[in-house]
Amino acid sequence: MLQQLLQFDRHLFYAINYGMSNPFFDWLMPLLRTPKFWIPLYIFIAGFCLWRYGKKGIIIIVLMSCAVGFADFTGSGIVKPLIQRQRPCHDPIASINDVERVGCGGYSFPSSHATNHFTMAIFMILLWYKRWRWIWFWGIFWAGSICFAQVYVGLHFPIDVFCGALYGGFVGWLFYQLFKKLQPKFPEWVPAI
Repeated sequence: MLQQLLQFDRHLFYAINYGMSNPFFDWLMPLLRTPKFWIPLYIFIAGFCLWRYGKKGIIIIVLMSCAVGFADFTGSGIVKPLIQRQRPCHDPIASINDVERVGCGGYSFPSSHATNHFTMAIFMILLWYKRWRWIWFWGIFWAGSICFAQVYVGLHFPIDVFCGALYGGFVGWLFYQLFKKLQPKFPEWVPAI
């Protein structure tokens, strides 16, 4: 069963990495997976929290930062060294599109990009969904496009980003639960959403 799943994973990787290859994606996908590309969005989120909630917005920024830090540490620092799955660019069985889009790093499972961005997306969706229902679409689209880019550029297999997204979603939910518990106990510090 595991072998069949890994075979399917490689076929799906090949379909995305080779089958969807085109000049526009060759330009766009490396940008989407670059953290510096998203700095304006991160600044906007922090600025929005401070503008909307004043000093209490700092709690949202801190909790989101802690959530991402926790997700990144546990995913990259604990799970990756335990699983030690090779990236597609190091996998002797995987065939990679010969267009070199980005360099090849360490272990592959789970994708840190997927974990971290889904942590942020789910935290923000849960935080603001009642006020702005459209946020779920844009949050999932944003994090999902980064996941797709990771596969497209050949750094991760689809299972790596799928599991990273699931784990990131769980961590985002967990830190939202923490936010909900803190709000009634410390209303002078934590904003009412």
